[in-house]
Amino acid sequence: MSARPALTVNARNYRWPDQPLVVVCVDGCEYDYLTQAVAAGGAPFLARMMSRGAAFKGECVVPSFTNPNNMSIVTGVPPSVHGICGNYFYDREAGAEVMMNDPRYLRVGTILAAFAEAGAKVVAITAKDKLRALLGKDLRGICFSSEKADQASVARNGIDKVLELVGKPLPSVYSAELSEFVFAAGVALMEKARPDLMYLSTTDYVQHKAAPGTAAANAFYRMMDGYLARLDGLGATIAITADHGMNDKFGADGQPSVIYLQDFLDDWLGRGAARVILPITDPYVVHHGALGSFATAYLPAGTDPDAAASRLAAVEGIELALPGAEGCKRFELPPERMGDVIVVSKKHVVLGTSRARHDLSGLDAPLRSHGGISEQTVPLLFNRRTRGIPGRERLRNFDIFDVALNHLQS
Repeated sequence: MSARPALTVNARNYRWPDQPLVVVCVDGCEYDYLTQAVAAGGAPFLARMMSRGAAFKGECVVPSFTNPNNMSIVTGVPPSVHGICGNYFYDREAGAEVMMNDPRYLRVGTILAAFAEAGAKVVAITAKDKLRALLGKDLRGICFSSEKADQASVARNGIDKVLELVGKPLPSVYSAELSEFVFAAGVALMEKARPDLMYLSTTDYVQHKAAPGTAAANAFYRMMDGYLARLDGLGATIAITADHGMNDKFGADGQPSVIYLQDFLDDWLGRGAARVILPITDPYVVHHGALGSFATAYLPAGTDPDAAASRLAAVEGIELALPGAEGCKRFELPPERMGDVIVVSKKHVVLGTSRARHDLSGLDAPLRSHGGISEQTVPLLFNRRTRGIPGRERLRNFDIFDVALNHLQS
């Protein structure tokens, strides 16, 4: 297939794969998870990728959340182009706060859909169903989630009887097994259908609970390592990146270190005058209690965004507060889908709305979360060496398809 003409997707050119390509987005994969797992001796295939393939540190999209980064990866462009700037946002047209998982919010096509349209066999498997519709937009191929694998149908997902194919029971959404199901399904489909392109996206359930080098974290990467080795043995090119990193977000007492922005703005501007949006918000609050390190605020008419940003920047624990237009330019975000001010907290601090609105009873471990600049460093790993990628060059996680299809040695 490599002799076929390259495809142009969102102004970037991609060569056809010379062997099956598997791109993996490991949710919440701080680079240290890989190095610690390798050092512990339980991840020999990852060790081989890092020593005999190619390993880089790159950057993810900010806000460093799941939806913006997965969609950047599969479109090859930043949120300012594809439009997905959070898991959750304020839809000005609808006048409502909504989840950003409806395909109508995606403004461009995906690399997956383009290759499928051109005749490639394409598979996309995600852990959580919130991503399935976005990943599967216009995709003539197989696309399903671990979360709802038992409901997959040929009409909607391009496949049925997934549990029978994988040979595993339906996993809990709050488990490491949700991610393992993604890998197991990927191996099963590589053996059965040998797709040209495969995209696998996991969940960060483990990373929210376990720091790099801990027993639980190393066990997760040991599991992943085994499936990756099997895909390699089936002749696949493997490319690994992450949607974001992960950090501790708690104090010496083990309690979350939170700045409640809605309470702060209510005290300043009046109760309910401003609206704080937390783009980390999704249905799976047990992971993080809807607390992350990035927020945007909509201010009442007549409030100067520069003055608001200056006031917020002076708050202890805030790393950055910018007027919306400036913040969108810096982080390549669509201004019409962000507020008047963008706020990023420091490495070990998260942002909330009002104290009364966050139910943290589901947190069964000290909070680890993401969303800020401090979670921007992510891995880009390949099981083949690269050509034409200088080590000093800035790489983004959404360059992964470009490197895998255009810059790997035969």
